[in-house]
Amino acid sequence: MQYRRVGKSGLMVSAMGIGCNPFGIEVDLPTSKAIVHRAIDHGITYFDTADSYSRGTSEDYLGQALEGRRQNVIIATKVGNPMGDGPNERGASRSHIIASCEASLRRLRTDYIDIYQIHEPDRQTPIEETMAALDMLVRQGKVRYLGASNFYEWEVCEAQWTADRNGLTPFILCQDFYNLLYRDIEKRMEPFCVRYGLGMVSYFPLAGALLSGAYTRGAAIETDNKRQARPTFKAWDSERNWTVQEQLARFADSRGWTLPQMALAWLLTRPMTSSLIAGVDRVAHLDANMKALDVKFTADDLTEIDRITLVDEDRTRAPIYRMRKR
Repeated sequence: MQYRRVGKSGLMVSAMGIGCNPFGIEVDLPTSKAIVHRAIDHGITYFDTADSYSRGTSEDYLGQALEGRRQNVIIATKVGNPMGDGPNERGASRSHIIASCEASLRRLRTDYIDIYQIHEPDRQTPIEETMAALDMLVRQGKVRYLGASNFYEWEVCEAQWTADRNGLTPFILCQDFYNLLYRDIEKRMEPFCVRYGLGMVSYFPLAGALLSGAYTRGAAIETDNKRQARPTFKAWDSERNWTVQEQLARFADSRGWTLPQMALAWLLTRPMTSSLIAGVDRVAHLDANMKALDVKFTADDLTEIDRITLVDEDRTRAPIYRMRKR
């Protein structure tokens, strides 16, 4: 396993992480435990979840899986997405952050969270209130580091400036949507993170399974496959993406790699990447993903990947955002 520093902080995490979003949806408790235990055996330390994943079930499953092994891992969870229908059961207000942190600690069966992230910007709450609430949790020892997920770069900048001006704890990482089919982040967020020393954690590194190698253009959706039936998968189902996917698959095969191994390995070449979080629904998929660490690119390989992927790209808004109601 490779271990990397998160931005300018002193925290080290495994280059390969586990996205726990499937826990409680596609993955039951026994399988979740098997995945977590196998990941630890591989040297993986980074586990990413959120309170809103299955309304707390993902955190609960992860907490159960880590009993007796908590000291060996880094737990990253998130707050901000709706957890109920009440007006204060979402967002990044002081009220919701504090209540949500206590609930996450209970579900995770731990007395501290390694990295606590705002799941998405709350543009109705002053950033001063959000950062002050997060800082209080750090000072209480309930949280050790902070992060931002799905923020625009200017919003991260505003948060960091607010923290600096008021002597509060700043963010150390940005978690964003990034893969070989969607590289828009390279225009703004990636250079921003390089300039200001923020680590990057990529989610959907296999583009909602389109880069997993499991699906082909025009294949019927399996009615019993919950992951493929998700709305986010349909967001990727475009002529452009299938054309790029097919070219990437042929290129990977010509080099003796699988498509998912190449896709994961490529993300690890990007500047400021601390870890990437691939959700898996079985141990065999995890074992296969680990082989990405053996992939070595030449300069010509990276040039060819650029040629294949940087074409006809929608550089307006990430597909996952278009699925959300405003």
